[in-house]
Amino acid sequence: MTMKIYNDLNKNPYLSICLGFFDGVHQGHKVVLKNTVNLARQNGLNSAVVTFKEHPLCYLQNRTPQYILSLEDRLSLIEQQGIDFAYVLDFDENIADALAYDYLKDFLVKYFSPKFITTGFNHYFGANKQGDAIFLRAYQEDFGYKFFEIPPITFNNTLISSSKIRQLVQDGFTEDIPNLLGSHFYIKGRVITGDRIGRTLSYPTANIHYPENIIKPQKGVYAVLVEIDGKEYKGMANLGRRPTVNGKNLLLETHIFDFNENIYDKDIKVYFCKKIRNETKFGSLPELKSQLVKDEIAVREYFNRNKI
Repeated sequence: MTMKIYNDLNKNPYLSICLGFFDGVHQGHKVVLKNTVNLARQNGLNSAVVTFKEHPLCYLQNRTPQYILSLEDRLSLIEQQGIDFAYVLDFDENIADALAYDYLKDFLVKYFSPKFITTGFNHYFGANKQGDAIFLRAYQEDFGYKFFEIPPITFNNTLISSSKIRQLVQDGFTEDIPNLLGSHFYIKGRVITGDRIGRTLSYPTANIHYPENIIKPQKGVYAVLVEIDGKEYKGMANLGRRPTVNGKNLLLETHIFDFNENIYDKDIKVYFCKKIRNETKFGSLPELKSQLVKDEIAVREYFNRNKI
């Protein structure tokens, strides 16, 4: 069954629902989602996620979003966990100003009459974060649902959270991310025509603009995996503004190893595996080429060493 997506509330009673923003759909989120699905299947019900298009802090604090995943990819991963319905709502003043009791009664119970509600241990809702796991547990009998709180999920004593993953991305520690996220951090985009300088250096690149609302790793050179038409290739990529050639815009330039196909205007995914070095301004193009040779050796050694 394909997950149905709604952008407005509608009457859809007797669901097993979960609440959260689910940025990244990381390993902790997956436990919340799987619990929701399992409860639904065990009791002959449908499951649903209640989430938002933009993070509530974007509305409450006028923040510019910096997500791990695009909304499209977030919903795709939620669907992969077996969820039947996704309610992707606008976080507006009606929701922002609602007291926790009113949000529970007038939004969740009114429309879904949920049989089960699942959240993570650190989920909050309602004005001034009045609603939490203790609150939801307290109103189980009043509103006829059973509440499940998912405890902290950790890896090597590290709490798995979206904020921790964003921190790792920003700090350039991308090789630590798969154990928390479930995959390497990636971006996707359409390959654009560049200035073809890489081709003159024997290092042609597939270039994509960096998505504005996705968290940005440190600028530099990375070992990457590239997904094109469902196939995966190894390569190295530079994220930066290309100071050696006086570049201006943030660009991801990816040299794909042992690859010589025309992929202009194709959508690709680039997975950041390990940072190799910082972005550097070189005195000349020959200096840059010399460094690219060293980068390729380092990246290939990384892949061989890790049996990737």
